Amino acid sequence: MKCPFCGYQEDKVVDSRSSSEGASVRRRRECIKCGRRFTTYEYIEEIPLMVVKKDGRREPFDRKKIQAGIIKACEKRPISIEKIEDLVINIERTVLKKFDREVPSVFIGELIMQRLAELDEVAYVRFASVYRQFKDVNQFMKELKSILDKEDSFAKIMKNRSKTKRGIKHG
Repeated sequence: MKCPFCGYQEDKVVDSRSSSEGASVRRRRECIKCGRRFTTYEYIEEIPLMVVKKDGRREPFDRKKIQAGIIKACEKRPISIEKIEDLVINIERTVLKKFDREVPSVFIGELIMQRLAELDEVAYVRFASVYRQFKDVNQFMKELKSILDKEDSFAKIMKNRSKTKRGIKHG
């Protein structure tokens, strides 16, 4: 560390203290040459995660935008704020685990839709209609049909499982 008074390159640390939240370290230093003391702070260098938009623009990742979109999609639905917050945290963790510096906005949008589809179909359709920018009723109906087809498939699987279980019990 360069002394701010004489410019000498060597010093000794006299005292170190962690900040209140542990986000930084405060160090009192003494210059070896002139003996004057000065304070330095050490911080973890955080490189912001950037979101790459469809048109190539980049903007900082903002969990508040994700939260606002999900809250809007869940309006007037029986979904607690705790579930919404858990969803936002889950999405944020997934993004931060998978990407270091840049994340495509498409990945975030698809992830939100996937998680909303598991949580509430109406919220999913609301979010999808804005995210996918449905141009007409046909696109909207196609998305709804996709949801209904998945439900039918799931219902058939559950029905077959219950038949199999009954057959095993009575067999």
